[in-house]
Amino acid sequence: MHIFPQLRKAEQKYADELVVIGVHSAKFDRERLTESIRDAAARYGLEHPIFNDRDFVVWQSYAVRAWPTLMFIDPNGKVIGSHSGELPFPALDQVLSQMVEEFDRANLLNRQTLPFTVRHPKMDSPLAFPGKVLADATSRRLFIADSNHHRLVITDLEGHVQNVVGRGTAGAADGAFELAAFNWPQGMAIAGDQLYVADTENHLIRRVDLATRRVETIAGTGEQARGQLGPGVGRSAPLNSPWDLVLLNDWLYIAMAGSHQVFALNPDTGELRPHAGSGAEGIQDASLLDAWLAQPCGITTDGKRLYIADSESSAVRWIDVDPAGHVGTIVGTDLFEFGDRDGSGDSVLLQHPLGVELHDGLLVVADTYNNKLKQLDIATRTATSWIGTGERGHADGPVASATFDEPSGTSFADGRLYVEDTNNHAIRVVDLASGQLSTLELKGL
Repeated sequence: MHIFPQLRKAEQKYADELVVIGVHSAKFDRERLTESIRDAAARYGLEHPIFNDRDFVVWQSYAVRAWPTLMFIDPNGKVIGSHSGELPFPALDQVLSQMVEEFDRANLLNRQTLPFTVRHPKMDSPLAFPGKVLADATSRRLFIADSNHHRLVITDLEGHVQNVVGRGTAGAADGAFELAAFNWPQGMAIAGDQLYVADTENHLIRRVDLATRRVETIAGTGEQARGQLGPGVGRSAPLNSPWDLVLLNDWLYIAMAGSHQVFALNPDTGELRPHAGSGAEGIQDASLLDAWLAQPCGITTDGKRLYIADSESSAVRWIDVDPAGHVGTIVGTDLFEFGDRDGSGDSVLLQHPLGVELHDGLLVVADTYNNKLKQLDIATRTATSWIGTGERGHADGPVASATFDEPSGTSFADGRLYVEDTNNHAIRVVDLASGQLSTLELKGL
């Protein structure tokens, strides 16, 4: 995902010379389904052809060893170079410009347009791949990250639209609600009339003042940071794909998916410091800054500890708030151990969970690639499937027979659980008393 912006810039700059072909060699079972790849291509706005390499045939024939890998192929079809890992656009631009110059001199370039048409599925919902949801019982408001519309939608708990924040096109503009711009916003946290937003693709933290109806940037430069991140201050500190937020003791804790870390931000002073994670990707329990995390994409707290959905390792981890504390694992064992298995301890298998929420002493996990919500007992490390059959679908009704399509975020308020059902472009609502799941009708959007 992190290389898509660089590819998009290259495709635009070298529209007549460059052909990008995506080869999708999936790690997770869910990602091997062609329909899942179509959804992901639409979610990220990809317009180049993508080959489903579900059996790793292309991966093996090109001797690929890492995600992502770029293979550079000349107009005669010969591989002339490769690069493993992310590549900043200036470096990619330099390689491509040299290739264009060389092959132009040799009269090898064919600038005719390729007969390829993008066919992303049409949506009949006012939302587009929503990522996270936040229900605030105090103000009785619901905050929806309408991620692919690059905006926030604010409703009451019944779905009546009160405000839309953002002009609806990708950008990084501060200012009034109707002029501000986001780029694929995800997790949110609220304190009074201050709403904090993880503006993921902009690599920024934004603050939305609900009283004055204005948006401002409080952290991040707008450029994606590389490697392990260190301390910094506000808008001078680069970030790397902040994905989710939680407030505790006046600090904003950030699930920094891109650098495999959790950060702490003081929203008033701008002080930003790493709280957990060495920057190495994997599962390693240790002291806060020595531990390994793996793309944390969901975060919550019980006031004493933080809990994260550690997506790439299909794990749920705990993180002490005390700076002298540690990181531990509740469920999950390895980057390549995943599946759908209830049980206790190391026998539990999840598949790329993106959300985690605490309720009534249990963690509710959005087990995204299994299309389920699961309950996790922290003390006994016991996981139980709760809502969703596991089949991909959009069926309301009793929780035992209901279906989702990649749920990615949850939030509780007023006896209901609100679920961001990403690939269904919907907010689903679980009535905890009746055990019924319904789809929230957004009124006025």
